[in-house]
Amino acid sequence: MSAGNRRIFILGRTLLRPIFYFNNHRGIQHMQLTLIKNTDELQSVAYKIARTVYAETHAVSLRVVEALTSMIYNSAVATHRCVVDVALDADLFPVLNPASPDNELLSVTSTDSGFQMCVRVARRMLHGLLPDCCNGATRFHHDGLIPDWATARGYIADIDGLLFYL
Repeated sequence: MSAGNRRIFILGRTLLRPIFYFNNHRGIQHMQLTLIKNTDELQSVAYKIARTVYAETHAVSLRVVEALTSMIYNSAVATHRCVVDVALDADLFPVLNPASPDNELLSVTSTDSGFQMCVRVARRMLHGLLPDCCNGATRFHHDGLIPDWATARGYIADIDGLLFYL
């Protein structure tokens, strides 16, 4: 589904924000829409995604933040999972491992300017306003190390020290 096809739905006077889930029912892919009635819930989801993105990218540039956030969406679509579940997947994001040297970045203060950039990008993604900035990638790693799964694949994008793969 392209980013332009997603909408914010207004029912009565309450603004409801969509979170997209994908499931596979009888071999046919269906998109389920869960409406968030509470802006605090939307903020909580955006913060969870943004913390992971901030810790992995150190918010060095808008370009890499957008690319990693796009990858989270692409992975959610490819695996039929919720974007929050993907963002909190320790198999995809090494920083979620407590032994990671960057794990402490997950507890960044909400007033940090780099973290606020990550929150804005996560909100854009949740609203369907973030284009695919990583060429459809569903996996990534930092350029300083090569995981076993990456040895048989070629990367499709190299953005500010992150290599992205299909």
